[in-house]
Amino acid sequence: MLSTLSLIVRNPGIRVSAIAIFFFGLSGATTSPYMSIIGIHELGLTDAHYSLLIFAASCVNVAASIFVGIAADRMGHFRRPMILLSLFGVIGYGIIFLLPRAGIFVAAALVLLPVYNALNSLIFANVRAASQGMAVRDLIAVNSGVRAVISASWVLVPGMVGFLLAGSPSMLPAFLLASFGGLICCLLFTFALPKATTQRTNEAHYALWASLSKILSATLLLRVFAVALISATMQMSGIVLPLVMTGPAHGTTGDVGIVVGMIAFLEIPFIVFWGVVERRSSSIFTLGMGALFYCLYLLLLGFAHAPEHVYLLTLLAGLGAAAIISVPITYLQNLIADRAGLGSSLIAVNVFLSGGLSSLLFALGTAISDYSGTARLGALSGLCGIALLLWLDGRQAALPWVKRI
Repeated sequence: MLSTLSLIVRNPGIRVSAIAIFFFGLSGATTSPYMSIIGIHELGLTDAHYSLLIFAASCVNVAASIFVGIAADRMGHFRRPMILLSLFGVIGYGIIFLLPRAGIFVAAALVLLPVYNALNSLIFANVRAASQGMAVRDLIAVNSGVRAVISASWVLVPGMVGFLLAGSPSMLPAFLLASFGGLICCLLFTFALPKATTQRTNEAHYALWASLSKILSATLLLRVFAVALISATMQMSGIVLPLVMTGPAHGTTGDVGIVVGMIAFLEIPFIVFWGVVERRSSSIFTLGMGALFYCLYLLLLGFAHAPEHVYLLTLLAGLGAAAIISVPITYLQNLIADRAGLGSSLIAVNVFLSGGLSSLLFALGTAISDYSGTARLGALSGLCGIALLLWLDGRQAALPWVKRI
């Protein structure tokens, strides 16, 4: 862990990116728990309209991530695009706080905030570019360390915001804090991030259609789909865990909050652990093992009949989740290894696909079974993702072990 921290601190580009991604995470952590409350309860959107808004925002986010990644690759640096995206967050969150109207909320949630959220992919692209020349094991350690930073923001911030706003008649001040997070990112990229030394390029390799053709290749899409099936298990858990805890497990909403917080806390050390495993084996092996643990967690969650059963599963959930949220970053970037911006945009594509898959699985599971059965269906989906990934890249997973023998 100390060696990972040293790698991050010594490199100015990575160091600034790590600090910035904490404040980027702060923006999401302060507002995500309250978006539906603000949109539906305070501003009067219907459930159907809010669902449509969230789906459309996801489409905008994945499109913005891809096109901004292509543009940044053409420019040869990520500094100015990251400054621009940060301003989208400052304005988007700020305008909701200053002008809390349904129309303003829809415009911000549909355009400004999804574009700001594309900053996540761009920060990891900047980390990738700043890591050029590093050994593969060091690059893996850096990605794991930066991912642990954003997890830390999700562990620390929601509780602090809840404490600060306890008893408040509205949760709108959370959007002011989120706007502040975007402002800090903008200032960091403007004044602390080293200026790029590479030059703008107009090579055909970086043209729009040439770039899109890389993403649309069948071999790449199959690999992204396999990762999305695995990532969908986490999305599924986010949906069914509260329902199982307050249903078959006979727990309370307070139990849900405690369990979610425990899992998020455990993710941080386990991200570092999986980084060590990945450096000594491969991305495929590490992701496969982590996903197996998470599938086992979802399977057992489907048999929980008391709050204590769910609490006992937090260690397993944290262990598996840490691999699923950290390892795909390096794997997806390596699918287009020569294009940091475009390769990192696959992170957003994975989030989009996994969200859609989890929605479909939840609809199917609740149609043919109960919430417990839906959790078990999520585990089956994850196993299918592991099988597909091993079928596509199983040789890569086995190669490090073969060499040792």
